[in-house]
Amino acid sequence: MTNWERATPEAAGFAANLERKLAAGFESGLLLPIHALLIGRAGKLVLEQYFDGEDESWGDQLGRVQFGPEVLHDLRSVTKSVVGLLYGIALERGLVPALDAPVIDGFPEYPDLVADPERRKVTVGHTLNMTMGMEWDESKPYTDPTNSEIAMEMAPDRYRFILDRPITGAPGEKWVYSGGAVALIGALIERGSGQKLPDFAREVLFAPLGITDFHWMAGSDGVVSPASGLRLTAPDLLRIGAMLVDGGRHEGQQVVPASWIEASWTPAIQTWDGLGYGRLWYIHEAPAPGYDTPLRWVGAFGNGGQRLWLAPEAGIACVINAGDYNLFERWVTPARIWREIVVGNLVRA
Repeated sequence: MTNWERATPEAAGFAANLERKLAAGFESGLLLPIHALLIGRAGKLVLEQYFDGEDESWGDQLGRVQFGPEVLHDLRSVTKSVVGLLYGIALERGLVPALDAPVIDGFPEYPDLVADPERRKVTVGHTLNMTMGMEWDESKPYTDPTNSEIAMEMAPDRYRFILDRPITGAPGEKWVYSGGAVALIGALIERGSGQKLPDFAREVLFAPLGITDFHWMAGSDGVVSPASGLRLTAPDLLRIGAMLVDGGRHEGQQVVPASWIEASWTPAIQTWDGLGYGRLWYIHEAPAPGYDTPLRWVGAFGNGGQRLWLAPEAGIACVINAGDYNLFERWVTPARIWREIVVGNLVRA
């Protein structure tokens, strides 16, 4: 990784044998193969390891890939959290509706839905928190056309498909994982900014961080996917993480509003497995050596084992890329790396 000052694990406050413990985890079989693992702390690169393995991009097989600092990788649903940041930037610039605005008002081409008083109760904030109170089911495999996200991609009008889902409860009461919610957020950004999502992202987020190489996958209708389509290098994803840990700043420039970051990392709802969730980020805590109380962590999660883990109070950002797509039982590996290798090897605050 270029333009990063490096620090040994010991100098950065980790156990001196951090890399050896990681290697032992792989050798023992407790840590299944991954594609990339990067750890940064306080703006310094502590660990950077790449591997080789089978990979794909949105289902297109890429064969065996030797990963490295310049290789793009699917982020899958980590994309959602990046789009959450873009909405915060757009909101500060006055380009998109406020969080208490009915999300349906951003889609006036559906007057029948706009006039529905129940649908008008669903706000932008509910959409960002995935608490829309509308039917959505992504529990089925992403190869199944009845999976709601796949059905959305196949629908003649993706936005009507999302906004016309049956109402299942009051908005704000229940978290339901929804790529459709994020598709609406992406559309609001595009409509408000007058730019395609990749162009807006390049201008307001990627270019300020020095990120020049990325790709954003699109559906058959040419609409890029705010829910899962972004491909970045592992170092560039770590660059985003380091900026967030530094309160949204990069080299003295405020890239993402600090108030948006802190509000996003304050749980608005609880997920089905007990994590906090806010504005497209997961929030929880874990015990850490050197800290008297559990350490708050924030995460962006993606299919296959893609992870951006952050411990803001400890100044830590961690990126994991993997190729375990749709193998949900193997997603314990990224969590184990974060819990046992990264947080578990902190020796001082």
